[in-house]
Amino acid sequence: MHKALDQLTIRPELLLIDGNRFKPYQEIKFECIIKGDANYLSIAAASVLAKIYRDELMEQLGIKYPGYGWHTNVGYPTFEHRDGIRNLGITPYHRKSFALLPSQLELFED
Repeated sequence: MHKALDQLTIRPELLLIDGNRFKPYQEIKFECIIKGDANYLSIAAASVLAKIYRDELMEQLGIKYPGYGWHTNVGYPTFEHRDGIRNLGITPYHRKSFALLPSQLELFED
């Protein structure tokens, strides 16, 4: 979020954050709102725009980096996606702050 804020040409007076966590940014006031997209039209609209952008990006990344299933899982940790990480490694687009593979053993049926 900080990277997005760095690109703004107008400094916001207040940030409405959909969720329960936000690291303060340049002394700009903020309010974390759980389920904010259900209560504020501005957050709901931003959420829709973000999801459309994400889905289009994932489709493009699915072409550029086949084997992760991005065109269908839009980055969610499905079996196909995790199998891609195991077999192909990560790409520059994988968020390293997330647990990319589960730390516990997975059970498979024959």
